[in-house]
Amino acid sequence: MSLINTEIKPFSAKAFKNGQFIDVTDASVKGKWSVFFFYPADFTFVCPTELEDLADNYAEFQKLGVEIYAVSTDTHFSHKAWHDTSPAISKIAYTMIGDPTGTITRNFDVMIEAAGLADRGTFVVDPEGKIQIVEVNAGGIGRDASELLRKVKAAQYVASHPGEVCPAKWQEGEKTLAPSLDLVGKI
Repeated sequence: MSLINTEIKPFSAKAFKNGQFIDVTDASVKGKWSVFFFYPADFTFVCPTELEDLADNYAEFQKLGVEIYAVSTDTHFSHKAWHDTSPAISKIAYTMIGDPTGTITRNFDVMIEAAGLADRGTFVVDPEGKIQIVEVNAGGIGRDASELLRKVKAAQYVASHPGEVCPAKWQEGEKTLAPSLDLVGKI
């Protein structure tokens, strides 16, 4: 079953953000756009490149009112240690959720059970807590924050413009489509 348009499941977790340990729950993420960015593990190889890319683009997400939640099955303590020792990870100002029990990872259906690790899953959640975008990559394939940013802009546009849709490669400010009988067979 697809997770698209389903509400995120309840969770409560410890996280690391801006030098502090904080609590994050499903209720605390509602009311704004959110990205849940699952990755396999701290102190690895592809993961820091992705998380650094998100850190480099975090201000752009913030301008759109979007909060980023990086999630792995590591603890919040591990996130702090990684943040304190890695030049790439030290750039991170967004929330890094520890999910050592795998609850959140299973809620989003990205747990690799045999390894106890998360797949590379990206989920865009609207302010009502409903999942609007789902993307899961194989472990060796890193993601691109600028493409994620484009998709978030499209999701926000569609949410605020009922009856319009964003075509392939749509960029902010470009034409959208209004599906109708008149367009059938003309695209």
